[in-house]
Amino acid sequence: MLIGLISDTHIPEARPELWPQVFDAFRGVDAILHAGDIHDLVVIDQLHDIAPTYAARGNGDDGSGGRPIQPFDNRLREAWVLEFDGVRVGMTHDVPIPEYPPNLTLERALKRYFGTTDLDVLIYGDTHVEAIDQLNGTLCVNPGSPTYPHNLETQLGTIGFLEVSGGKAEATIWQLTDDGIAPFDWGKWKRPW
Repeated sequence: MLIGLISDTHIPEARPELWPQVFDAFRGVDAILHAGDIHDLVVIDQLHDIAPTYAARGNGDDGSGGRPIQPFDNRLREAWVLEFDGVRVGMTHDVPIPEYPPNLTLERALKRYFGTTDLDVLIYGDTHVEAIDQLNGTLCVNPGSPTYPHNLETQLGTIGFLEVSGGKAEATIWQLTDDGIAPFDWGKWKRPW
């Protein structure tokens, strides 16, 4: 299975609609996971036209910064636990990565949002910074933002993919380009941790 990963689209704040490269890249995926800060459910409608779409409710979807509160929608929840080919995938908007012990830890966040730490994969957003980490046995993936990468001005950002096969999952991050997408250059951005 191939699952498209996206977060922090901020539509129409960042731009009137998502970059067309996002829709082209996700054609043919089995599902799409949006890790929150959508800001307009039309984005979920458009992604859902490509593949079944599940979205986490981000702080911007709940009215932070004076934004409109997004209405109830079956595709939008604070947290999801989904199973794809035997892989348990959790998704929510904001988790403490990097951790700030003793209180802001991934273990506490997983128990709060999912009632368990027994996840194979965690998809999250909020930071606008792409990341793939293995923490406490969980593959943690932040696809970054396709519109506000690293919280910079509107520009081509990042999306991700989760490939699930035989009960195992592997994640990749891709840079949107003028011509489509390209493998993300991890050397371009230095993470602070």
